[in-house]
Amino acid sequence: MKQKLQIFKAVAFHSSFTKASEQLFISQPAVSKAIRSIEDEYKTTFFLRKRNSIELTEDGKAFLVYTNRILEIHAEIENQFLHQKEHIPDSIHFGASTTLVNHIVPKIIAKFRTQHPHTNFDIKSGNSEEIEESILNQQLDFGITEGSNTNRKLHYKKFIKDEIVLVTSVKNHAFKQSTISTETLQKLPMIEREMGSGTREIIYEFLKEHQIKKLNNIVTLNSTEAIKNYLNHSDTFALLSIHAINEDLVANKLKIIDIKNVTIERWFYFVSRTGYQSNVMDYFEKFAKNNYNF
Repeated sequence: MKQKLQIFKAVAFHSSFTKASEQLFISQPAVSKAIRSIEDEYKTTFFLRKRNSIELTEDGKAFLVYTNRILEIHAEIENQFLHQKEHIPDSIHFGASTTLVNHIVPKIIAKFRTQHPHTNFDIKSGNSEEIEESILNQQLDFGITEGSNTNRKLHYKKFIKDEIVLVTSVKNHAFKQSTISTETLQKLPMIEREMGSGTREIIYEFLKEHQIKKLNNIVTLNSTEAIKNYLNHSDTFALLSIHAINEDLVANKLKIIDIKNVTIERWFYFVSRTGYQSNVMDYFEKFAKNNYNF
């Protein structure tokens, strides 16, 4: 049942059977079968299947609340009994790129310390290039970064999937339909991240793949938070991680503008030097995967 609930949660988060299967490293038919099994077991429908998307029904939203509670209890049980004999260090030191350290890592660490309150954390933040350089120089043993896994001296393991979306202030009424073409994208006043940013690297790969020479970048800032603050005070646009704007969407500060027939996806990675092994790294990696809430 635990696996079915994990599948349900991933489908609910992504609103997609395909993206859930990629996130969980299982086939799409297996995902569909698990959802049908849950719906049959509880004699209801949790998802409305539309032509190009799915969405939670009211029963599905209620079931998601129970799912989150049950999976959280499962994680606590495993950490309490399966790992109680493992040595948990007094201090864990690693690096994380800016998007991760601002929006994903804190919730993982907070949950870790509720179960291991004696463990302190020392986290270095920076863009992906800086974190990877620190790992190569042995200033850090491991880290979590965004961007592409291209350095052969480093070992990359997939953590969670991310999507980069086009966002602007809710006060910007430039596009009533909330959908634009790639041609229109090139004309928009854009705010971008600095050189070395994993997000910027993925965006430039996307531009090259779609034969877009350049965007109309008018300001460069060195953090996602700075970009979001700028967006809130202007009619500009930016390409940002969906994980970085969830709270802003809920608070009705930012909105997503869809780019027609375009999806920009990437992975966040656990990164270490090739050949490096550590029980601390392995344990924290497992904990992060089990306890990160999609």
